[in-house]
Amino acid sequence: MIHRRLGWPLPRVFAHRGGGALAPENTLAGLRIAARLGLRAVEFDVMLSADGSPWLIHDEALERTSNGVGRVCATTDGDLRVLDAGARRHPAFAGEPLPTLAAAARLCQQLGLRANVEIKPAAGFERLTGDVVAREVRQLWAGADLPLVSSFSESALAAARAAAPELPLGCLYECPPADWLARVGALGALTLHCAVSSVDDDLLRTAHAAAIPLLCYTVNDPLAAIALFQRGVAAVFSDRIDCLGEADLGLRPAG
Repeated sequence: MIHRRLGWPLPRVFAHRGGGALAPENTLAGLRIAARLGLRAVEFDVMLSADGSPWLIHDEALERTSNGVGRVCATTDGDLRVLDAGARRHPAFAGEPLPTLAAAARLCQQLGLRANVEIKPAAGFERLTGDVVAREVRQLWAGADLPLVSSFSESALAAARAAAPELPLGCLYECPPADWLARVGALGALTLHCAVSSVDDDLLRTAHAAAIPLLCYTVNDPLAAIALFQRGVAAVFSDRIDCLGEADLGLRPAG
């Protein structure tokens, strides 16, 4: 479906953290797997290194998803570049590098994948991360369809808006606050993202009346996804991209 607020067709399913449960999260391997399975969109997280460069990673610490130690924001680009981001997921992915935002942007465009770039700032770096990521996104996707840029941090989104006013932004909450509509308006955001457990009829009704697409995470059951679409949810983020592709759900491609 084409959402005029976004200016491009909004895919119904985004591969969560790159390749869902089928690959190490936030890696190029995940993007390739998503494309191979027919997904048309991916979501991934971006955080700054000690050198102020944007890298794909979810946690502030390196230990869970790589063989590194310490905080991402205290680690140099050189040290991040040699990390293994795949072996902890499965030996078959050993040697998979931690990717930069630039590498992910190039691959998304090569594979024809739309993207939701989630700004994931380390504590205390909200505005800086929003500013840097927005400027990088504008440059990396120059001449192509811009990705959707979202964040739980309103400070990061405000900085992104100031740095690159043309970017489509998404306000991300676990549970939208009572004044979410005013917050979305203040930031000039185009989409609202929330946990699937927070989706209720009042939220859907308000979002529909304001023509704001509602996207929810993390939806791994095909029947649940179909029910959400029937209720008016615009898109879902999923780890089970092996059974939650648009073709699997019997959805017609967006026109």
